[in-house]
Amino acid sequence: MRKPARPHRYNGTVIAEWQNVTAGYDLDALWSTAQITRAGYAWAGISAQRVGVEHLTEWSPARYGDLDVTGGGRFTGDELSYDIYAQVAETLRTSSPLRGLRTGTVLGVGASQSAFRMTTYYDAVLPQSEKVFDGYAFIVGPAPARRGPEPVFNVLSETDVRSPVRPPDTDTFRRWEVAGSAHSGWHGQEYRRPILTRDLGEAPTYQCDAPPFSRVPLHHVIATSYDHLVRWTKGRTPPSAPPLQFNPDGSKARDALGLAKGGIRLSQVEAPTALNTGDNSGETFCFLFGTHAPFDEARLDALYPSRGRYVAAVVQSDARNLREGYLLPADARQNRADAIHSDVGRD
Repeated sequence: MRKPARPHRYNGTVIAEWQNVTAGYDLDALWSTAQITRAGYAWAGISAQRVGVEHLTEWSPARYGDLDVTGGGRFTGDELSYDIYAQVAETLRTSSPLRGLRTGTVLGVGASQSAFRMTTYYDAVLPQSEKVFDGYAFIVGPAPARRGPEPVFNVLSETDVRSPVRPPDTDTFRRWEVAGSAHSGWHGQEYRRPILTRDLGEAPTYQCDAPPFSRVPLHHVIATSYDHLVRWTKGRTPPSAPPLQFNPDGSKARDALGLAKGGIRLSQVEAPTALNTGDNSGETFCFLFGTHAPFDEARLDALYPSRGRYVAAVVQSDARNLREGYLLPADARQNRADAIHSDVGRD
């Protein structure tokens, strides 16, 4: 549980994340320190699945040894996970874990495998139970087929978009696709590295076929979707976004630099200093990491004859994304500062 240290900073919304257990332990895949804390959200990571809870009991028996999500071994296939997730969220609404903070909105969010679990919850369990969540965000994973009254955001990286066939946007559904971003990119890896080193002894390393970890900040778009989702629960519909483009043969369309065409195009794609894609290959999870290959000096000089030209390109791209509702002002300001202090473009 993470919440604002000062009660007056709390914005009244809890982001309830279904913890991801693909790696064999609980992963707060959607935690983003700057974006979540500055907005005043509270965040709760919910351990609903057996794999994650069993890892906790082994890692710290003194603290977690009494936890059990199997009904004493009767339900070992995570059958209870849906009720666990919903019941914890209901508890968050009553504010008991928040120590008196008043909660008006609870968002159900999950990434990748957790989005799969939440899709089952939304499609099959929710119609038979009482409403707990005000809105849902399915990130880098599938979204429900059912269209219910609660608003649903589906934010996908370039990695996750494998077909030009898509469900249409509706009054309660939005799908955003982010060019150049990866299912598991640089931002998440850098956040988790010191934690994994502390808790597990070391962070994993990977031998991928291309330089891994796209640096297109998908978390900027995810943070924007949370703000839209809160407003959507109050009747304000968010913008739609253009899809990624595909060639007639089914491959993703790319420009002369190798960057994906279409989709939400952040300044890291519109004013590029590297080839960032959602594609990679190699061992284990490499296919999820995307690619980051910095341009050489000759290409950078050709694209940006001066530092001012580069900064202007970043600012112009971010201004467009701000107008269209895909980026938050604080992230645009940080992008501009990063561009000014970079070594891109001749002085």
